[in-house]
Amino acid sequence: MNSARSVVILGSTGSIGTQAIEVIDNHPGLYEVQALAAGGGQIDVLAQQAVHLQVPVVGVAADVAAELAAAIETAARRVNLAGYSPKIIAGTQAAEKVAELGVDVVLNGITGSIGLAPTLAALRAGSTLALANKESLIIGGPLVKELAKPGQIVPVDSEHSAIAQSLRGGRAEEVRRLVVTASGGPFRGWSKEELQSVTPAQALKHPNFSMGKVITTNSATLVNKGLEVIEAHLLFDIPYDRIDVVVHPQQQIHSMVEFHDGSTIAQMGPPRMLVPIALGLSWPERLTDVDEPCDWTQASTWNFAPLDDEAFPAVQLARQAGLAGGTYPAVYNAANEECVEAFHAGVLSFVEIVETVGQVLGQHEQADIATKEAAEVTLDRVLAADQWARKAARKIIEKSELTGQREEQTQ
Repeated sequence: MNSARSVVILGSTGSIGTQAIEVIDNHPGLYEVQALAAGGGQIDVLAQQAVHLQVPVVGVAADVAAELAAAIETAARRVNLAGYSPKIIAGTQAAEKVAELGVDVVLNGITGSIGLAPTLAALRAGSTLALANKESLIIGGPLVKELAKPGQIVPVDSEHSAIAQSLRGGRAEEVRRLVVTASGGPFRGWSKEELQSVTPAQALKHPNFSMGKVITTNSATLVNKGLEVIEAHLLFDIPYDRIDVVVHPQQQIHSMVEFHDGSTIAQMGPPRMLVPIALGLSWPERLTDVDEPCDWTQASTWNFAPLDDEAFPAVQLARQAGLAGGTYPAVYNAANEECVEAFHAGVLSFVEIVETVGQVLGQHEQADIATKEAAEVTLDRVLAADQWARKAARKIIEKSELTGQREEQTQ
């Protein structure tokens, strides 16, 4: 890179955002962070990040502008940076406003469907979108693809980054299939009966990654892998029947591309996010010394196994939602987010998460919002489908809670 790239980091206090700042710190002079945005749950962390990077603009989704300003002032004094006072944008549209600043790269590390509006804003502004917020592509696929210019989206999910890297080894017309790897989560090898007793604490113990509540739970149910199958289809224009999922517990191979001559190219590395994040910031170039490579001097064994669709039906359900198209992926995602919250609140069991998502998708097929007349995907329809799915999921969850209470009373 000949000159410093201007960058905006959305979700800066989360796992992706903090690692992005680590990458930027380790490569001085290559990036100028123009803005940060976060939800507002960690104001002190956001303030420290702003002072550390001396960004001109800070966005916060919560209505805490005064508190953030005070925290920034305190953090600035600690490092003798008195007088530093960035512009603060507060409110539900803060991330969207920050994303439309027109910088070189917008890294969207927000979790959940709320990342859609910032994704669209970044694309409209002409920025390269380093996309870790898979939900925005999944729920608004046609909208995102219509806006995105060729090469404007760089995937940051480790699996899709691996596919993008592997695709450099051949032309698009030479691709036979994509192979997305999965750790299998903390319950790999468990039967559906054994999964009935899973607790929230158990679901949050991912074997390889440290992530937030929703993503970690999604990795345990394999909903996350279902979302990644939809994302792979949208990013690389490969039909669903040519996208496979294979369980690879070590997660040293992040994903693979099989070509029509029988060759398979895989991208390998430690089960960490530093390289995908760095590539999101630097694409198509590679930065130096981002992470430690595989140590081929040490003996090791890597395992692979087919996915157990009976115990973990989330991937198959995601394929069905993806094939249905329209607002179905948005419904899949929104219903799941509601079910994850209910699971952690002790209302739903672990297996009921995906079962409830399936019920909501079934209801969606009969709902007016899913008719052919509403087949065209617009932002309003996506958001309406999102809200419809949440309400439908909550109704099913409430019935489940009442049923559980009645069963307890009769025992």
